[in-house]
Amino acid sequence: MHSPRCIAFAAIIVCVTASCTVAEESGLGELIEPLIKAHQGEVAIDILNLETGERYQHRADEPMPAASLAKIPVMVAAYQMAADGELDLGQSVTLDKEDKVPGAGILTKQFFDGTELPLRGLIRLMIAYSDNTATNLVIEKVGLRRPSDLMESMGLTETKLHSLVFRPGTSVFPERSKKYGLGSVTAAETIKLLAMLHEGKLVSEAASAEMREHMLACVDDQMIPRFLPPTAKVANKIGAVAATRCDAAIVERRGGAFAICVLTTGNKDQSWGDENAAEILCGRIAKAAYDYFYAPKPKTADAKRPAALALGAQGDLVEALQRTLNERLDPSPSLSVDGDFGPMTEAAVVRFQRAKKLAASGTVTPETWAALGALITQEEKIPSPAEVNSQAIEKAPVEPLTGQPFVTCKAWAVTDGESGELLWGMNAEEPRHFASTTKIMTGYLVTTLAQEKPEILDELVTFSERADNTIGSTSGVKAGEKILVGELLYGLLLPSGNDASVALGEHFGPRLAPNAEGDAYAQFISAMNAKAKELGMDSSGFKNTSGLTAEGHLASAADLAVLAASAMQQPLFREVVGTVQRGATATGPGGYKRNLLWYNTFREFAVDTSLIEEASGNIILGGTPTSTPTTARPLSRP
Repeated sequence: MHSPRCIAFAAIIVCVTASCTVAEESGLGELIEPLIKAHQGEVAIDILNLETGERYQHRADEPMPAASLAKIPVMVAAYQMAADGELDLGQSVTLDKEDKVPGAGILTKQFFDGTELPLRGLIRLMIAYSDNTATNLVIEKVGLRRPSDLMESMGLTETKLHSLVFRPGTSVFPERSKKYGLGSVTAAETIKLLAMLHEGKLVSEAASAEMREHMLACVDDQMIPRFLPPTAKVANKIGAVAATRCDAAIVERRGGAFAICVLTTGNKDQSWGDENAAEILCGRIAKAAYDYFYAPKPKTADAKRPAALALGAQGDLVEALQRTLNERLDPSPSLSVDGDFGPMTEAAVVRFQRAKKLAASGTVTPETWAALGALITQEEKIPSPAEVNSQAIEKAPVEPLTGQPFVTCKAWAVTDGESGELLWGMNAEEPRHFASTTKIMTGYLVTTLAQEKPEILDELVTFSERADNTIGSTSGVKAGEKILVGELLYGLLLPSGNDASVALGEHFGPRLAPNAEGDAYAQFISAMNAKAKELGMDSSGFKNTSGLTAEGHLASAADLAVLAASAMQQPLFREVVGTVQRGATATGPGGYKRNLLWYNTFREFAVDTSLIEEASGNIILGGTPTSTPTTARPLSRP
């Protein structure tokens, strides 16, 4: 039996969902979503790393016009019928004048009436050249309904061929034809087909290999292949009509492959040519995915920012200098904030140095940085840390715990925050990708060390290139800059700084796991796994400090509840995660300073323990548990 007085922090609830491998948590979303927002048209995307399973989706389950992507299920249906003995891919098909239709391809313009071609060759033309005439000839052999029926049998209910190309009167789905044209598809269903093709499971291994060769022969390189390096192998199929442009592909390189589908419709730019906005968008999204999966990772090394800035320098530090000079000089020099240290900026530096009675060299020396104070790094000036941290901010109220909680995640665990006992859960022991909840362990290790040695909070962490270049959510500290450990904990846990997690790992790895193999960062990860073992987190494994998706980086909801219960026993950890906003100062090479402002990404975190009720001898969140309670087990303590 439990009573409200047994709850130290109300209930700790940990949810783990499959979606943790996508969007913001994987970092791929941060590269792609600005491209989507800037595009004038509707966009649906699905990208799947075929080696690691990492996935990014945007509107992936919404049906969209398929255009010539509808030719993929036609190809699959032909190969399935051949495998079933219903069709001979080697049979000859005669091209008659009435078969010819306009649009993409070469048969209509380049081949004489009466030409005989093998059905397998027509399939190659249908895929490689998106030949409309060849497509209709293949469909007539396969049957108009067969591709859609086959897709339906595979669970791909939105992937349909509606009619012959340029023969709308033949539609077997008239209402869908009005909405989607030649065919319909979703990005997710297309990725399922491509994944099966890559695995050799689409019809058969031999059929998959042959269909892949058809797609490798695709002559259109203006969408997904557009910005990819020539060493990448791209097996793709494009689709293009006036307002719809789409492409789907398997992109391979040595050591990996990913499947990608980009669908666009309702595009403002309906032009034809090399500069169509939607086609460029497809290329940029594919390049972002390629770089995300395969770009060389930066080595761990301190950045060598110049200690002094002078005429000819460029970059974001010059921009900050220009903003600051505009603010600090009276009258303002009204410098253009362009990041280019030219004669105008040099003259403004000389003016400032003379005003402060410094040597008027025009070069920004450490003495000049000190006189300038905290730099203005963006148009909206960041207040000083003292001003930010002195503000009393009322926390947003949480929802009353008086009704049945609504839980959408696929795995969850609820624990008693004082005893660490698992109260309820669903799929609580299943290992899953767990994204930025990883940082609970990162912060926990540092705050545990700080309990033993409080002086570590006053140590300076120097950001490496590896930390600065870590993708995803960020604390905003730059390579070469230094910041106190005690402040960086807020940069780790408030904005969920992936970069901060790497910097802390590099800083403390040798102290926490001195005998572990690898560099300082690898040593910290070893310490994470050692602590997990100590806590009894038997279903969990750590591969990084941030939560970016990686093979083997998994945890169960029950294990995370163990970790959360332990971490929340620490006053420093509770203080950091319970902070709404935090200001801090980073110091760069040469002594320049700039202010940072972090907001808690989870604003509604206050818990009113008076709302936890006792009913039928159980602690509940509102009326009754959301599912049958699991068997409670004690959670280990550090």
